[in-house]
Amino acid sequence: MTAPEEVHDSPTGWVAKHIRSYVETDGASGHEWRPGVPTLLLTTRGRKSGLRRRTALIYGRDSERYLVVASASGAPSHPAWYLNLVEQSDVEVQVGADKFTARAQSAAEEEKPRLWQVMTEIWPYYDRYQARIDRVIPVVVLERTDR
Repeated sequence: MTAPEEVHDSPTGWVAKHIRSYVETDGASGHEWRPGVPTLLLTTRGRKSGLRRRTALIYGRDSERYLVVASASGAPSHPAWYLNLVEQSDVEVQVGADKFTARAQSAAEEEKPRLWQVMTEIWPYYDRYQARIDRVIPVVVLERTDR
């Protein structure tokens, strides 16, 4: 029997602490990052390293689908987790205590404005981030694959 493959958490200190609390409490602590701001854990496969990489992200819902935004707080480049899922769309997700596999893809151009609105209602700063950079910030749709 082989040991489970190690997951590497975000190297950003406060994010790593958030993830640790989320995992240790099965989402009881950390699912709601701030009042009205829910977070999930997303695990991708590193496009260069091949390692499993986990980060915490604000999420929204569109029916059965989960939504996350690849804002990197308005950085000029896409976050590593987004680049990873572009290469490998099969991901792992934890929402509260619920753990599942999903397929990730950028929102289609025609639905992105509606989904962006869903996400800016949760975290209005996304509009500020987009206004100060040239790159187009993707909305990522996560669809469960384990049902």
